[in-house]
Amino acid sequence: MRIRAVSLDLDDTLWPIEPAIVAAEQALDDWLRTHHAPVAAAWPIAALRELRERVSDEHPHLAHDYTAQRLITLERAFAACGIGDEHVADAYEVYFAARNRVDCYPDALPALQAIGARLPLASISNGNADLARIGLRAHFRACISARECGIAKPAAAIFHAACDALGLAPGDVLHVGDDPWLDVAGAQAAGLRTAWLNRGGGPWPDHAALAGVRPDLEVRNLGELARWIQLHAAEAGRAG
Repeated sequence: MRIRAVSLDLDDTLWPIEPAIVAAEQALDDWLRTHHAPVAAAWPIAALRELRERVSDEHPHLAHDYTAQRLITLERAFAACGIGDEHVADAYEVYFAARNRVDCYPDALPALQAIGARLPLASISNGNADLARIGLRAHFRACISARECGIAKPAAAIFHAACDALGLAPGDVLHVGDDPWLDVAGAQAAGLRTAWLNRGGGPWPDHAALAGVRPDLEVRNLGELARWIQLHAAEAGRAG
């Protein structure tokens, strides 16, 4: 398998997402308690989370746009307390800033540096992480998000958008991610090579939807991926 670029999922691939979301919800709650106590009282964290889920269910056309879902949630929370949407942008900024204060896995930055020294990198994410805020944007030639693309993984179009941004055919790109369905099955159907990041070391899921799907490569961490690419690049160089 010879590849010319690597695309990477972000959430739960470069960093664990759950701690960041929990911290963002807490930061928003703290801000509301300070600046809009009636809203905080009416919408504690659990209630606001439930409202966010209802908004998602009511707006399936926004399944690819977590930012829009969150903004609608905040608009409704303020409106329920008789307040207009003039504070929604400030509330969202508090949430979004905290959401981007992620703690990368220890292997993430060294791997980005090692892989990026050999091959161009792209990110493909259904989430709304901001790599510039996080401090990782310089490692990526292209950043593809579901919100900007208008469609989410596992749709082929989002993977093809990354390939187009890299200027490569799908078969030249190795996509790496933690989700068997969104990352492996989606990328494989789009014609990309695939690597499953299996940090927990569990078995490949036995889901009917994944029948016949297997990753080209399985790694336990991004350090393993970087070492594989180093060896692969060396072999490709000798072959050429």
